[in-house]
Amino acid sequence: MSQTGIDVFAKVRGHERAEILRAAQEADMLPFFRVVESPAAPVMEMEGAERVMLGSNNYLGLTGDPRVIAGAREALETYGTGLTGSRLLNGTTPLHLELEREIAAWMGTEDAIVFTTGHQANLGALGTLLGPEDTVIVDSADHASILDGCLLSKAKLRPFRHNKLDKLEKALSRAVNDPGGVLIVVDGVFSMEGDVAPLKEIADLAERYGARLMVDEAHGAGVLGARGAGASELLGVEDRVDLRMGTFSKSLASCGGFLAGSSEVIEYLRIQSRAFLFTASAVPAAVGAALAALRIVRSDEGPQLMAKVLENARHWREGLHGLGFRVIESENGIVTPVVPVLVEDDWKAGLLWKALWDAGVFVNVAIHPAVPPGGALLRTSVMATHDTATLDEALRRVGEVKAAFEAEHGALPSPL
Repeated sequence: MSQTGIDVFAKVRGHERAEILRAAQEADMLPFFRVVESPAAPVMEMEGAERVMLGSNNYLGLTGDPRVIAGAREALETYGTGLTGSRLLNGTTPLHLELEREIAAWMGTEDAIVFTTGHQANLGALGTLLGPEDTVIVDSADHASILDGCLLSKAKLRPFRHNKLDKLEKALSRAVNDPGGVLIVVDGVFSMEGDVAPLKEIADLAERYGARLMVDEAHGAGVLGARGAGASELLGVEDRVDLRMGTFSKSLASCGGFLAGSSEVIEYLRIQSRAFLFTASAVPAAVGAALAALRIVRSDEGPQLMAKVLENARHWREGLHGLGFRVIESENGIVTPVVPVLVEDDWKAGLLWKALWDAGVFVNVAIHPAVPPGGALLRTSVMATHDTATLDEALRRVGEVKAAFEAEHGALPSPL
């Protein structure tokens, strides 16, 4: 305890969510930290039972692909279990260099840099490129790693309401008199809402106000665009986006992150980004798996997998809508593998999740602060490897759960 008599650990006891957390644990309705007991697949073993997996980011279903497993195994056998050092010192292998070259070619940029995690990629970019004199403008629904990078940089933070272009322009106009440079950072595909940023209009505003633009393609890379290069490719603004971020933990079936952009920016990050310089290199198996998955995405098979996951998303979305759920739609009509169902009330979301869990269907729950107050939702997502029969069986179970749930707890938000 400090001389002030205040225990810095006191905040862990009696915090605002402690009682709710305790009640949820006692009722076995806590939707988080559930234990998986099999590889990521359309149907998985979780805590002793088979459950249809509708809460994974394994969009292309490549985590179980023999070629990806072989890539991980070959890297493991060649380089061992770990590199025990940073990329700067003794943690760079030929696999890293091949992966960076192929990411740059995939993204259509001059260069790329690979980080150990996606969180570090955002942290490493924003915490390095921005300073206290700069301004960063972010969508209110941007991923937490973007906010963390902004806070680390100490740049002036100007958020705008999710996908509202008039609010973005207002933030840009206010930033005109700020002393430093201005960077706009948005998700290409928003991780909770599943909708797509209006990147053409955002790029227009960035150019009009002399701002730089960074797009987080974590949930768009490997899914959208002819090459699978993300929302920037799909919406035709690749040459107008200054920096793109992506991860390996979604479509690329591994763990890690990357930044792709001009050679001068990437080289600066290589020698200045603390999140890159002062963390251990990714385990070789993760790099080998990501490289193998990327090569599948860039092969003739890639467009087929991307078409299949989006076909499954449409089928799942239409099925949920037909059951009377309020499915959150993208204003520009673009379908992504993320299909969120609005519940509004946090407790109802938890209770509905538990009923689905008991029925053998696993989904994710998003409550405040992951979403705005009153915006609780069930985040569902599909894979290319889901077959129609599995999705239809899941819809049957979901329909039964909804009917029983509403009879006991009242109506859920209906479609608009």
